[in-house]
Amino acid sequence: MDKEKLILNGQDLTIEDVTRVAKEGLKVEISPEAMVRLEETRKFVFDLADKGLPIYGFTTGVGVNKDKRVFEAYFEQYNRNLIYAHCVAVEPEATEENTRAIVLARLNTFLVGRTGIQPAVAAMYKEFLNHGIHPVIPERGSVGQADISCLSHIGLAVMGEGDVYYRGTKMPAGEAMKMAGLNPVVLGPKDGLAIVSSSAHSSGPGALVLQEIRELVETANIVYALSLEGFDGNVTPLDEKVNEIRKMPGQIHCAAQVRKYLDGSYLNKKSITKSVQDPLSFRDACAVHGAVLDSLEHVWKYLTIQLNTSDDNPCVLPEQDRIISCQNFEVANWAIGFEMMGIALSHLSKVCSHRTMRMAEPVFTKLSRFLTPSEGDILGFSTVQKTFTSLDTEIRHLSNPATADYFSVSLNMEDHANNTPYVVKKTGQIVDILRYIIGIEAMHGAQAVDLREDINLGKGTKAAYDVIREEIPYYDNDRVLTTDFKAAYELVKSGRILDAVRKVIN
Repeated sequence: MDKEKLILNGQDLTIEDVTRVAKEGLKVEISPEAMVRLEETRKFVFDLADKGLPIYGFTTGVGVNKDKRVFEAYFEQYNRNLIYAHCVAVEPEATEENTRAIVLARLNTFLVGRTGIQPAVAAMYKEFLNHGIHPVIPERGSVGQADISCLSHIGLAVMGEGDVYYRGTKMPAGEAMKMAGLNPVVLGPKDGLAIVSSSAHSSGPGALVLQEIRELVETANIVYALSLEGFDGNVTPLDEKVNEIRKMPGQIHCAAQVRKYLDGSYLNKKSITKSVQDPLSFRDACAVHGAVLDSLEHVWKYLTIQLNTSDDNPCVLPEQDRIISCQNFEVANWAIGFEMMGIALSHLSKVCSHRTMRMAEPVFTKLSRFLTPSEGDILGFSTVQKTFTSLDTEIRHLSNPATADYFSVSLNMEDHANNTPYVVKKTGQIVDILRYIIGIEAMHGAQAVDLREDINLGKGTKAAYDVIREEIPYYDNDRVLTTDFKAAYELVKSGRILDAVRKVIN
């Protein structure tokens, strides 16, 4: 990969690449061979149309209107009207980061060369990314069987219509394009359908969510390790041999990470605690956190395929001299995978919440009730449980599946759907709520460590503890905790805890 630009060819876009383009503003370029592929496919489609064959979305209408003929004289008008007619999504607007991910995801699937789209449209997507022109895309309205009602708003911008964000300001697309030295694209046959018929509105933001989940699990492992020290817990569940016997990849990975974080910890120098074994929220932590990673691996695999393959209907097959109707827009495998991720994350939320509650209970910790520095005088974390348990309830609700809840639409021509944009969005909401729950656990872990006095922390947990204490001081007197919760959330979201620990762990 070029240091300055990401070269796109429709074949090897990664989830990490999507994150860099969306969040860091990495610029992109289309590989010469991919552009040649677009040009050759476009010529093939025109050659086939000249033979008088009906081509869905080119010489015919779309959806239930597949029986309507589109004549050559009306190609531009029809495709413009197709964009207008499919602009039916409603607010809220997609964030600029998500919009960049959406545009990138669709651009790369264009380059697979199965749409028949004119190369100028793909080039405009590239220019949008590189100039920072971000079409306003209402988020709601797609049932997830190709995100036509949302992606059509990108089509408006390509034509120089609708609104965009440019340099942080919302303005008409035509005005932004003029400022950037770009001219609107005149749509031709098949362009409208190729623009709207894709799952990029789901796959682009989905890639960002998966990257966030990977980092969230690593942060949860760090905070669990700190909690274990504050709890004076048992390290036997982390034993390498025990986890190898189980053979669960996610569990093995998490246990190995936590062992690294606890390198040098006082926990490794003592015998088994008097309790013999800890509550399941502590004992099973690596298995539960690991289950999230195992689920993540599944979705990561299929979403990566999604980002590098065609989801177009019809599918252009120039090597066989055919354009045929297909099912390649179906995303059930990874849409269902996101539902699995939501359920897995709800389990992670539960064990985090239970660990936080256990640290407030003297029967387990032999510390003060609610980790107060002075029982009877200072309330400590006495009411905090209401906060994180209510947040966990939100996660539990969001983890309920939505893929099976769909209608038959378009006069019963389209009788299956996945609601994929909503499934991805609610998984992202779970991640964001979990940042509070993990942050509140981190506050309890640090407080318990302070109450134990003069214990040696692990190399990784010491780095985490120091970052926490830079923002959230020891709870030595009752104060407004809402401010602390926000600070803890930001520590998790910003990656500061994760970055600090990574610097000291090889």
